Amino acid sequence: MQLSTLARHTLSRGATPAATYALLARLGHQPFPCAEAVCLALDIPPAEAVRRLAECHDALLADPRPDSEADTGEVLEALGVFDVPKRLTPTERTVVAHFLTAMDAMGGIRPGHQHGLQRWFTTGNLTAAYFSLVSTTPLPRTGDPATYWTALTTAGELLTATPSPDPRIRYALTHCRTQAART
Repeated sequence: MQLSTLARHTLSRGATPAATYALLARLGHQPFPCAEAVCLALDIPPAEAVRRLAECHDALLADPRPDSEADTGEVLEALGVFDVPKRLTPTERTVVAHFLTAMDAMGGIRPGHQHGLQRWFTTGNLTAAYFSLVSTTPLPRTGDPATYWTALTTAGELLTATPSPDPRIRYALTHCRTQAART
């Protein structure tokens, strides 16, 4: 049985990608093929799977510690290796473009925050990305508050125009408009 077939079967039975990786690795398969099989079972394109795995190969997959399969699977999942990309609509791509403008206008962003935002962009969870950016402010010395709040206002307007928007977006949008008016 191919690893990706076993991974697909395991996922279909409710296992998380991390647990699926751990199961394949515990069966004695090498780490890279196990992680690649989980990606393929999730319908992540092969080239994208290899790119993602290459980024963490040396740290996680090259020389794993004994009995670390579960931990490795959890780290791979936390890094976004198993994130299934969503095909964004033109409107969603425009929203992401406004988010990127806001991120540039922050004047600096913590790597963990940037990683989380990138994962939300990949998976299409733009509402979570919006709330995260709205709860942040540009840095006082290096940020551009006018650009930041204007970009988030425009993104919020686009998000509220989508079918069945999260009702909390309206409150966040009001906050952005207030902040933009102050700058």
